[in-house]
Amino acid sequence: MTGALYDLSAQELVAAYREGKLSPVEVTRSVLDHVERWEPHLRATWLLRPDAALEQARASEARWRRGEPAGPLDGVPTTIKENIATRGDPMPSGTAAVDLRPAAADAPPAARLKEAGAVIVSKTTMPDYGMLSSGLSSFHTLARNPWDLAKTPGGSSAGAGAAAAAGYGPLHIGTDIGGSLRLPAGWCGIFTLKPSLGRIPIDPPYMGRAAGPMTRTVADAALMMQVLAQPDARDSMSLPAQDIAWSSFDVAADHLRGLRIGLLLDAGCGLAVEPEIRAAVEQAARLFERAGAIVEPMQPFMSQAMLDGMDHLWRMRSRVDMNALRPEQRAKVLPYIREWADSAERFSGEHVFRAFSQFHTTRVATVAACAKYDYVISPTAPNPPAAAEAPSPTNDPLRPLEHIGFTVPYNMSEQPASSINCGYTASGLPIGLQIAGQRFDDLGVLKVSRAFELIRETQRPWPQPPRH
Repeated sequence: MTGALYDLSAQELVAAYREGKLSPVEVTRSVLDHVERWEPHLRATWLLRPDAALEQARASEARWRRGEPAGPLDGVPTTIKENIATRGDPMPSGTAAVDLRPAAADAPPAARLKEAGAVIVSKTTMPDYGMLSSGLSSFHTLARNPWDLAKTPGGSSAGAGAAAAAGYGPLHIGTDIGGSLRLPAGWCGIFTLKPSLGRIPIDPPYMGRAAGPMTRTVADAALMMQVLAQPDARDSMSLPAQDIAWSSFDVAADHLRGLRIGLLLDAGCGLAVEPEIRAAVEQAARLFERAGAIVEPMQPFMSQAMLDGMDHLWRMRSRVDMNALRPEQRAKVLPYIREWADSAERFSGEHVFRAFSQFHTTRVATVAACAKYDYVISPTAPNPPAAAEAPSPTNDPLRPLEHIGFTVPYNMSEQPASSINCGYTASGLPIGLQIAGQRFDDLGVLKVSRAFELIRETQRPWPQPPRH
């Protein structure tokens, strides 16, 4: 086993713990030291508690010595997105407008991680209400991208994406309602799976909302799914308990042979795909073909009306939330978010109804377009990461979602979709490939992602903290 302990995968760590070659305590110390070097630059964490993490690591070490690990993640350093409740901790949801109160209970993903013995190193940062694809927040310090500190890590799982790429341990969990797992994964060069709606129970549930693993490897995401996909009655949208062989995700490249793959290079709405991103995805498609897949170009199935409808409904939802705040609270929300929400004031009831109808229209169109394919590949985002300080790639609160045309349809259709690195821009920034599967085929998406992981071009070394 070579390399720094903080760089080891969860699979490697668990094997080393089992064999007595490593201790969760020394691994956690290595991760904490690495976080200390990075964090002045990245600002990815919140509630970073070294003493508590080391206490958990010592308890894990004792369990491994007894040969009684708590679960498949015992002793593995992990972070949790700030909006996933952890008992006793406040949940600001990225905004200074929230009254901070300790959470009464762990949300389902946090509960499953703790039950499995994961060492919770910290929580990770996010933008106000999770409504931005950046790390800009009125509560947290601005999060940055470890590949280029002038760029955003994406959002809303901003800190999680940055932490995974920077090596804050191997396991991270975020949430996604329109791309908030996949966008930071694509822009930070890591892997994520936005699962089928309800595959990972979450509280509170919401239309299109999913929690998912954010890791450097497909193997580590599959390991997390063993734990996270356990049932929890608190999620009214959760899927029935199912015995899924998550450990069978590991396949050879010939797994792709004969699969029918749709290649989507135009979202049909929003920003146009930038040439070097298109080129990277086309190269990924050629690799699929060389491995025996049948790749067919797809016509766009989204429309600007669908994207605008979802945007306008979310504006009204946020306006209702803003109106419930006290004036002094409302003043603390990011001006970009306030302007976006205030724009809904002129919407009529009929307009809001028609906007809401676009969610179902999107669902129907997505399912129909994907029906003839086993999987669909596309860019994760049409653009590379924007400036760190920009709330969105357009920096325009009246055009806020122009970059989510490839990701958001799968939230509405409840289909699983991953993001995996498929190349780099001329300036060295990662480019994400999205792989979407049929509803409930989460394991299949992991398998195809793993097969691509085996055939993609050599990956560049992970970024390291700047030297002082």
